Amino acid sequence: MTKSEIFTEVDVAGGGRQVMKKLPEITLAFWVMKIAATTLGETAGDLFAQTLGLGYFLTTTALFLIFVITLVVQLRSRRYNPFFYWTVILSTSTAGTTMSDFMNRDASAKYLAKGASSLGWGPQGLGLGYSVGAAILVSLLVAIFIVWKLTGLTFSIRDIDTFRGEILFWSAILVSNTLGTSMGDFLSDSSGLGYADSVLLIVGLLGLLLAIRHASAVSNVTLFWLAFVLTRPLGATAGDFLTKPLAKGGLDLGTPGSSAVLLAVLFGLMAHAHVQERRNVVGSNSGTVAANAS
Repeated sequence: MTKSEIFTEVDVAGGGRQVMKKLPEITLAFWVMKIAATTLGETAGDLFAQTLGLGYFLTTTALFLIFVITLVVQLRSRRYNPFFYWTVILSTSTAGTTMSDFMNRDASAKYLAKGASSLGWGPQGLGLGYSVGAAILVSLLVAIFIVWKLTGLTFSIRDIDTFRGEILFWSAILVSNTLGTSMGDFLSDSSGLGYADSVLLIVGLLGLLLAIRHASAVSNVTLFWLAFVLTRPLGATAGDFLTKPLAKGGLDLGTPGSSAVLLAVLFGLMAHAHVQERRNVVGSNSGTVAANAS
């Protein structure tokens, strides 16, 4: 396993089979972009639902539709496109933020922006609470992985090359991002740790996963999915730390400014990934031409 293949599992069953890559390599850059996207998902979701007063119902409905649109674009793409892929990741993170809030919270005044008397049209939360909401999401995620296992398709994202495999992958991503939001909100709001300590706790857990990834008893694919789930509460708590008032332990930078900066960072990383992918394609094509010529 190369150093660039962090939290992945090399699949040798294909025997050199050539496939059209639709998903990215799992490198350090992947995890940086994932954390940036999930943090932006938290701040952007709160921006629409709370700061702008659209409410959880309308925001969740709109963001879920955006997720479907971005997913269709990704599924119709014939090869990996960083802009398509990371736009879907961002849409799952943003939709997952408001879906989690809608499930776990209610319309109490603690979630209203300053000066607001109510949120937008429609029901503003099921009030299930973090424990019940997390239990539902964990059950749903386990169900997705059971179905995935029964299909016989690989869990290693570098080898997913079928429409059914992509559908299962993105279903797991959406649910895991929603679950991760619930975990992050629980740590920040209800555990007593606060935003900064919650970030440190999750970073420590991710460091532990990195330390044990060479253990023979633990599948690297399992470690990948654990890390993928944990980076969502990391983004949620980091987003809250940036935007929440100083009195609550945050930096009080606000959702609009924080979202704008995070969006610029993410698009910069996406542009860099796009350039790298084009170079890889050109290099691969050049190698193929040279091999054929010889």
